Amino acid sequence: MNIKNSRTKNKKIIKNNNNMSSSSETPARNIIGNGTMIKGEIESNGDIRIDGKVIGSLKSTGKGVVGQNGYIEGDVRCKQADFSGMVKGTITVEELTSLKSTSRVEGELVTKQLYIEVGALFTGKCEMGKVDTPKVEKK
Repeated sequence: MNIKNSRTKNKKIIKNNNNMSSSSETPARNIIGNGTMIKGEIESNGDIRIDGKVIGSLKSTGKGVVGQNGYIEGDVRCKQADFSGMVKGTITVEELTSLKSTSRVEGELVTKQLYIEVGALFTGKCEMGKVDTPKVEKK
């Protein structure tokens, strides 16, 4: 697994490019822990869990999870999503989006399928149907 950090005009870009050499390797599982704040772009070729705060964009070819204490403000693009915390912005999910009872979502959601538990709050626009596959640059 290669993790690259670079700065361009005070903007952080974090990339997780898994160069999988054999089919037995699995994509990385990434965690942004409680108390951690990231401003900028995150790109991952694996699952990612946000228990901290992200201001910026998140792209993942895997599952995006926002824990009960997690917060994202910006564009989110992933294969599957499971939200228990706060998400504000434009959200694009290729397959299933799950809004747990503690989730608070504001913005525009485009997803193939949507599951909402009692107690979840969603404010905004939702479009369901076919969604383009998220792309993460490989370098």
